[in-house]
Order: sequence, then structure tokens, then C-alpha cells
Amino acid sequence: MMKKIDHIGVAVRSLDESIPLYRDVMGMQLHAIEDVPDQKVKAAMFEVGDVHIELLEPTSPDSPIAKFLEKNGPGMHHICYEVDDVDVSLEQIGEKGVRLIDQQSRPGAGGKRVGFLHPKSTGSVLVELNSMSD
Repeated sequence: MMKKIDHIGVAVRSLDESIPLYRDVMGMQLHAIEDVPDQKVKAAMFEVGDVHIELLEPTSPDSPIAKFLEKNGPGMHHICYEVDDVDVSLEQIGEKGVRLIDQQSRPGAGGKRVGFLHPKSTGSVLVELNSMSD
């Protein structure tokens, strides 16, 4: 079902302050910066081999990332796995008793469809599934 780790999401207060650490200090290639209105974030995607690091800056005080930062401070937010079809995967995982945040996929960064599994069902780790849009 899971094809590979697509990216690791990291919550940050400011992309402008955080990008230099990943780009200039750690030498990661900045692939893209994108607004994701549906999730109320601005995302910077870095390439590290076959995996990406996604820095997430909230664009609204009521965004999930703003709430995460308020509660936990900056740091790892989620892990994302690539699947063939997010909707099929959400249905199959839900049928196995896993609590879902999303019953159906929604638009995500990079033109992908995304869906989230609730951390209360996944060992306290927020899990995102993604696949290319049809």
C-alpha cells in the first residue's frame, strides 16, 4: 500500500528565517515554495535524495500549523507516505479501524491529493498520504 516516504513535514514560524539553515548550512536544494490555501500554509520543499523535507509556515492564526506551533513550538509535524490512490487508501485504512482526519482526499502541495490519519490511531504520529492528482 505505502510506496515510499514522500516527505517529512516540519512546522516553522517563518520560512524566511528557516530556509537558510536547510539551504545554506545543510546544503539541501530548495525545490519549490508554494502557498497551499486549503491547508492555510506556505510550504518550502527541499530535496534530500528520494525524500523531501517540507517546511510549513502558517498563513492564518487558525491554521493547523499555527495551532501546532502554539502548543508544541517548531519541529517535526508529520510524515507523508506516497500511495497509488489516497481515496482508496483512506477507505482501506478506515475499514481497519484507524481514525481518519480526512474521509476523502483534498488538494495539497505540488498538485497532489492528500489525506491525513489521526495521530491517536498511529502511535502519536500525524500521518499524511499523498498521490498525484488524476
